Amino acid sequence: MKFEIANYIEENIPIFHQRKLESLSKLKLKNILKRKNPYLFKAKNMNTAGELVQNILDAHLSSQEETIFGAFLENVAIHACQLAYGGIKSSAEGIDLEFNHDGNRYIVSIKSGPNWGNSSQIKRMCDNFRKAAIVLRQNKAIRNVVAVNGCCYGRDRAEDKGNYHKICGEAFWTLISGIPTLYTDIIEPIGYLAKERNEKFMEEYAKVTNRFTREFIDEFCFPDGSIDWHKIVQFNSAINITS
Repeated sequence: MKFEIANYIEENIPIFHQRKLESLSKLKLKNILKRKNPYLFKAKNMNTAGELVQNILDAHLSSQEETIFGAFLENVAIHACQLAYGGIKSSAEGIDLEFNHDGNRYIVSIKSGPNWGNSSQIKRMCDNFRKAAIVLRQNKAIRNVVAVNGCCYGRDRAEDKGNYHKICGEAFWTLISGIPTLYTDIIEPIGYLAKERNEKFMEEYAKVTNRFTREFIDEFCFPDGSIDWHKIVQFNSAINITS
């Protein structure tokens, strides 16, 4: 089974890299500027166009990368559970995975790491667990439903959260696959051809950075080259803006 999971990862990791490239190619400087905090960058004393552009671009890409890779890891977890226990991708709202093991029906909401949400988001997850459990218990063959917030990496001090369990890292991968070493086994296939693919990404990243820097200088710098912070703040936050 380890071999099958490794093959799945090597076959599908190119999708992650391709989506990163696609995300990069679709970026527009002004769209990113609209979503970032201009006061923060001024407080960090950024005075060159290149430095500012690289910072806002990196912040944006880091957030997108987490989302794209989180979706990839979720698919790996579902595939591993399918091989081990016949797990399925759930159709219930907010639930990613369902499987039967040791007389329990597990319903799992998969997150990348343990520090993923605020109180409102956790409450919504609990509501989704409750609704899914009500539907499942209508099937008399299902006697015990266990709700799990599964995190692909990290630790949490207390697994039992009352109406659900938070299971992270090694314990999560063991739960869904029955393989105690899976959490370390997957690291090598995830790195399959990573060097070559990241070199391609960095080539495109350099082009985007240069293009954005030129655009930024044209749009948001004075003729002497200094940054027009008032114009940036107005573009980001003014009630009426023409561009």
